[in-house]
Amino acid sequence: MYRMVDGAILRQLTDIVGPKAVFSDEETLTIYSKDETIGISHKPEVVVKPTTPKEIKEIMRLSYLENIPLTPRGKGTGLSGGAIPIYGGIVLSCENMERIIDIDNDNLMVITEPGIITGQLQKTVEAQNLFYPPDPASLDSCSIGGNVAECAGGSRAVKYGTTKDYVNGLELILPSGVMISTGGKVVKDVTGYNLTQLITGSEGTLAIITQIILRLIPLPRLRKDMLIPFNSIEQAAQTVSDIIRSQIVPTAIEIMEKNSFELAELFTKRTLPFRDASAHLLVTLDGNQEEALDEEQTRVGEICERNGAIDILIASSRTMRERMWEGRKCLFEAANLMGKMYKPFDVVVPRSLIPSLIKKIYEISEKYKIKAMCFGHAGDGNVHVLIFQGEIPNDEWGNKIEIIERELYKSTINLGGKITAEHGVGLLRKPFLSMNLDSQQIELLKGLKKVFDPKNILNPGKIFDL
Repeated sequence: MYRMVDGAILRQLTDIVGPKAVFSDEETLTIYSKDETIGISHKPEVVVKPTTPKEIKEIMRLSYLENIPLTPRGKGTGLSGGAIPIYGGIVLSCENMERIIDIDNDNLMVITEPGIITGQLQKTVEAQNLFYPPDPASLDSCSIGGNVAECAGGSRAVKYGTTKDYVNGLELILPSGVMISTGGKVVKDVTGYNLTQLITGSEGTLAIITQIILRLIPLPRLRKDMLIPFNSIEQAAQTVSDIIRSQIVPTAIEIMEKNSFELAELFTKRTLPFRDASAHLLVTLDGNQEEALDEEQTRVGEICERNGAIDILIASSRTMRERMWEGRKCLFEAANLMGKMYKPFDVVVPRSLIPSLIKKIYEISEKYKIKAMCFGHAGDGNVHVLIFQGEIPNDEWGNKIEIIERELYKSTINLGGKITAEHGVGLLRKPFLSMNLDSQQIELLKGLKKVFDPKNILNPGKIFDL
């Protein structure tokens, strides 16, 4: 079906980007054979690291003409297998395209290349009292281009939304090698279909992003962080629903149960506060009016106490705040480095139904006698679940986890939820897409893919098969 990368193709790639940006050695191919998704890998035949849109255009054109599969890649922090080149071919890494081109204070916009680390972008605009809110847990290692491709979320989505709410324009290379620009610095734009939003969250299957225009907002002056322990996960989950029902919209409401807290302690080598509690909430409030923020903090505290909170710890310094959040943000990395085989889930339900979802997760855990770990963005209904293999033999694990996965997804869908909130379908959830989308919807998606990529060379095999 696809042409292999041979000496002639390697020479043409070298002519485009130079010999120092083309890699075909085993060590590099192994590194780029995987992302952060545990248990899945496939080597490309070559890795190319362009630094300009013109180079990407020429590489994409070569790939199109020669029918070579091409997988775009940011920093490789994805959790759905989206950057794994399952058909070999070319991995095109945008990691060296990391310039901020312009910070426009007049229009509250930033223009950036796709390879910059998201946390670095945030710090740069914050130095000018501007704010880019989306904050995935991999903030200090993921790229903004990857965030746009996945429509990344993060803890602040409960108040500020996800990546799609800030993407104002894109410069793109289509699979044919044609360059187009969508959107711009305008606040309003209904000129035709919204291609900017179509590409955002398309998982690198429709076009390669070479430049991004992001909307910024003024940086909030004040922030308060609270760590609240509970005697049960049910109490913590109910507290989340009660906070939202009270019409308080915190910047973040994160939930962690005891297993995840213990894993965080092992990884960080720190004793975390209230370590004996069964569950914890992390709540952040921000704003510009101190009196209003104090009132919100008081109301949140009262709701927590009514639901049986053991205590309420309020961060008194930046260092204390960072330590409170350290345990939450490290969990996927911790699970990977601990060498434990697990299956990750990224389910989402209407946030009022978080208590019902968590109850169902633990019912499934008990039914199949497996260890499940829950944590995540409870304030927006998004719960991350890790189901560990534990003592299950390898020859039984595959069948058992598929049964568990289908049951968990069915329960999520019955609550009005979706099988992925922010990590994407990629490879990992491709077999389960039809549980959430009917055949007509999937055919529409396939039709869009064929319009953009009639030869199916750009990140093939992701989301669905053609």
